[in-house]
Amino acid sequence: MTSREHSALLVVDVQNDFCTNGALAVPGSERVIEAINRHISHAVARGWPVYASRDWHPAQTTHFQQYGGQWPVHCVQDSPGARFHPDLHLPDDVMVVTKGDRADEPGYSAFEGRTPDGTALVDDLGRRGIAHLYVGGLATDYCVRASALDALDAGLRVTLLEDAVAGVDLTPGDAARALDELRGRGTELATTL
Repeated sequence: MTSREHSALLVVDVQNDFCTNGALAVPGSERVIEAINRHISHAVARGWPVYASRDWHPAQTTHFQQYGGQWPVHCVQDSPGARFHPDLHLPDDVMVVTKGDRADEPGYSAFEGRTPDGTALVDDLGRRGIAHLYVGGLATDYCVRASALDALDAGLRVTLLEDAVAGVDLTPGDAARALDELRGRGTELATTL
């Protein structure tokens, strides 16, 4: 089921704060942006929908270290760090999925997010008849992992674009373990659409 009416591309959190010089920079983000842009071009040429998730945290959230969380302040709503990276070539009709906008939830998965009209991602995919989701973005061991697992749980076929992801690796090997987990759950790994 990889025909254009049944496939979509999900770009996870390619935002300034997760890229070089950002508040929570992921090593290898430049490589990811180049690969994602190539995959976006291919998806657009096939007529596939392109979704782009974004962290959109309130200034005060239990997700941040100063409020008991794990992470430094990043991707605060309407801040420069929360913007999509300027080198990311999202199509004009990209469907932005906002997540992490509640003070009491981290919002790792794009499936916790909503489109601009308030529709849950899983419902929007269902409405479009999407059965196969290609996933790339930042970071492999957190938001990409959570999004891919939730897509599998929703009954979607998932292909992780291995050349278009990079991990935080807070503990060395986290990204590799995330890939192993995803593969073990049925995620396909590929470098092309």
